[in-house]
Amino acid sequence: MSSQRPRIATFLALQALWLGLVVASSGAQQADVPTSSLEPCRLHGVGEEILCGTLEVFEDREGRQGRTIELSIAVFPALATDPEPDPLFFLAGGPGQSAIGVSRGAAGLFRKIRENRDLVFVDQRGTGESHSLQCPEDLIDEEQRESLELFPGDDLSPNLRRDVMAKLLTRCQQRRDADLRLYTTPIAMDDLDEVRAALGYGRINLYGGSYGTRAALVYMRRHPDSTRAVILDGAAPPSIRLPAFMAPDAQRALDRLFADCAASAECAEAFPELAADLDAVLAELEAAPSRIKTRHPISGEDLELTITRDLFSGMLRNILYSPQLASLAPLIVTQAGEGRYDAFLALSLGLSGRSETGLSLGMMLSVLCAEDIPYVERASAEAAASESFLGSMLLAQFGGACEDWPVGDLPAHYWDPVESAIPTLVLSGDLDPVTPPRWGAEVAATLSNSLHLVAQGVGHGVISGACVPGLAADFIEAASIDGLDASCLERLRRPPFFLSTAGTSP
Repeated sequence: MSSQRPRIATFLALQALWLGLVVASSGAQQADVPTSSLEPCRLHGVGEEILCGTLEVFEDREGRQGRTIELSIAVFPALATDPEPDPLFFLAGGPGQSAIGVSRGAAGLFRKIRENRDLVFVDQRGTGESHSLQCPEDLIDEEQRESLELFPGDDLSPNLRRDVMAKLLTRCQQRRDADLRLYTTPIAMDDLDEVRAALGYGRINLYGGSYGTRAALVYMRRHPDSTRAVILDGAAPPSIRLPAFMAPDAQRALDRLFADCAASAECAEAFPELAADLDAVLAELEAAPSRIKTRHPISGEDLELTITRDLFSGMLRNILYSPQLASLAPLIVTQAGEGRYDAFLALSLGLSGRSETGLSLGMMLSVLCAEDIPYVERASAEAAASESFLGSMLLAQFGGACEDWPVGDLPAHYWDPVESAIPTLVLSGDLDPVTPPRWGAEVAATLSNSLHLVAQGVGHGVISGACVPGLAADFIEAASIDGLDASCLERLRRPPFFLSTAGTSP
């Protein structure tokens, strides 16, 4: 079977022949869509030469006319001389993250899979180098820009003034080089299948993380004959209807942190009233935001920053994604109660500098405003959010962003659970603040050939757990859940809490 595949390694030597095979194999459906070849390239931070290229597709896939856009592709060729014919395609999170932007780290995690299979990274339309829908940021003043660098977030940043955000979104909507209705998940997954065919692959394997799990589910439903096996890491099905459950899911993760601290003798002694301390901090910031003087951790310049309740709670939610970062949460809360933000500011440096992995805000909104936000039951979501440390902050931010955003059409049964017998490994982090295990259980319930594994002591992104890359490789190799040894997950634990700035022990 592998001899029939236009292999990536062979392509380097026989470029013209490979391109001819692509044209011949793509058929009438793709005959009118220009293609471009892969070429040797180097990506920032990747210490080897890989293959890069683009594929030109119609922005309007259904009409197949008008503007075309280029999809950016990076392939890490298999290390074996005679690799398996089915690659692993990586589907990034967000929505809005660049797959190629995170390819360096992902390729390292999937190195065992790469021994026998190509790893393929495609920037989804609207992200990265695939006609990015990133909104212009020229309206952000210098003070807010510094604040955004210090306090990055995966959502609409709570420290960005609402009037500035409104202007950014208006400018983004007015761009003339994109139809914002045409950047939904189903359209993007049809793009992906066109990339698959253009590269000469038959069936492919999928890894999706966070929003990438939704993309993978959509691909499974629309292109089942092209799908061999799937890994869903942090399930975010359409029924999650972001941001409806963000606040209660984040509260669950925070409650787990409080409980784990109370169960640790050292943490309980150092932070005996942690939940009450947080309530007091949030109440004080709600009444009067804290204006602090500090130094920029990179430039060393003097800064004056305003710490609001939304900013503090938003950053607290962000660090819950990673148990390693969350180990500082008790110290951050306690210091804030004393009017100090040393640990809070220090941690912000660890979350800054996301130029390669930052989200395309326009693409995020094209997805969420079509697939999620209009279907949020506002009253019940508000009631659930009121019980969370986040309050209704996220509901307000996202809901307002969609008021005038152009909305794309979706298939009639888009929100129905995906039913499939494709071998699927579903991974959930027990400490995950945004895609906790309940969503993995919901997805697995209608996948008849699936295995749902919950990793204790792990947050968002189970694949980064020490033993999980090997587990994922075993599953992809066999394309079966039968006999899969997941006992290594039992050894995963939450890291110890920081008891002071000195570390995790007195």
